Amino acid sequence: MITTPSGQVYLATGVTDMRKSINTLALQVEDVLALDPVGPHWFVFCNRGRDKLKILQWDTNGFWLHYRRLETGRFQWPNHPKDTIALEVTARQLRWLLDGLNWQNAAAHQPLNGLKIS
Repeated sequence: MITTPSGQVYLATGVTDMRKSINTLALQVEDVLALDPVGPHWFVFCNRGRDKLKILQWDTNGFWLHYRRLETGRFQWPNHPKDTIALEVTARQLRWLLDGLNWQNAAAHQPLNGLKIS
């Protein structure tokens, strides 16, 4: 399993050709998503069959490209009526997505701040 991102996680909704390389995905982040690929953020892309994901990650002086292919099943990838947009999700939601869970409807326990026990 990959580490937890220090920045935001963005899903590039829509369909991405998994033949795209690091340079092409970085250009897509800049041109289509209007975000800077060089930073602490992760950018997640999915193919039409929803059985392959790529995660583009910048680290110090170069890119990492993580690739996951499912042998059976499909990812619960978001549908968006428009073309590709950047959908911001939490690191926890990304883990749910990678685990095959329906991350969009999951209701996690919310952290409590300043809990007083009587």
